[in-house]
Amino acid sequence: MKNMPAFRLLLLVLCFLAATQTFAQDKKAPASPPATATGKIGKATATVVYSSPAVKGRPIWGQLVPYGQVWRSGANEATTITFDQPVTVEGQPLAAGTYSLFTIPTEKQWTMIFNKTAKQWGAFKYDDKQDALRVTVTPQKAITPAERLMYDVTPTGLTLRWENMRVPVAIK
Repeated sequence: MKNMPAFRLLLLVLCFLAATQTFAQDKKAPASPPATATGKIGKATATVVYSSPAVKGRPIWGQLVPYGQVWRSGANEATTITFDQPVTVEGQPLAAGTYSLFTIPTEKQWTMIFNKTAKQWGAFKYDDKQDALRVTVTPQKAITPAERLMYDVTPTGLTLRWENMRVPVAIK
């Protein structure tokens, strides 16, 4: 009975170590980690918030991301883009604000969709009546492949890059 406090302390330490190890295992990196791209386009600041899936050896365009269907342009929650000033996208006006960014990819042309319902999970409840703007852009073969989906905000617009594709969108 004299060693009972020592035994309890040892038991407590062992329980703590087991809990710590379990917690560490649960904190694995997500398959599609969150990412943000921010930059200036003219006077406007543009910020894209998205989840970045990986290729993982899978064919992306036309398979994992089907052609002709609305895609959330990332993983998990719908990708969002925020403009702090009004802009023109492919020559069409778009008010300052936060939009969900959807696309309808095809082999030759993509439809870029700026939807007024910014917070939504995937494209499951996508409603085209909430579209603020739709523009058509042309995908291009990437010079270097991108393992993870990435967005770049540059002074001339926005570019989506993933696998062997880049999709530039002119914004002023």
